[in-house]
Amino acid sequence: MRQRSIPICIILSLITCGIYGIYWFICATDDANQVSNTYQTSGGMAFIFSLITCGIYGIYWAYKMGEAMDSARTRSGEPTGSLAIVFLLLNVFGLSIVTMALLQNELNKYELI
Repeated sequence: MRQRSIPICIILSLITCGIYGIYWFICATDDANQVSNTYQTSGGMAFIFSLITCGIYGIYWAYKMGEAMDSARTRSGEPTGSLAIVFLLLNVFGLSIVTMALLQNELNKYELI
């Protein structure tokens, strides 16, 4: 897992018309699975499921990523919040780029050894 600059990721996603956003989505999903130590759907499969279901799986994905980050917070002794609900609501209202930015912000707090 590597630290990613959130502004650079957003700019690259916009410049490449979303192609970098797909890569970012896949990497962030895999990183969240590693940090939380819960191996759910891989990043590639989550992306494919989102395509197949026309984005409906993306809403479920957002909720599960929030749960994963809350689990990672618990494991590291930090206070947990309700990231699952925040990520879910952001994706329901079409703000998935904000969800990705918040997820990356949480991931940047952790380093895998």
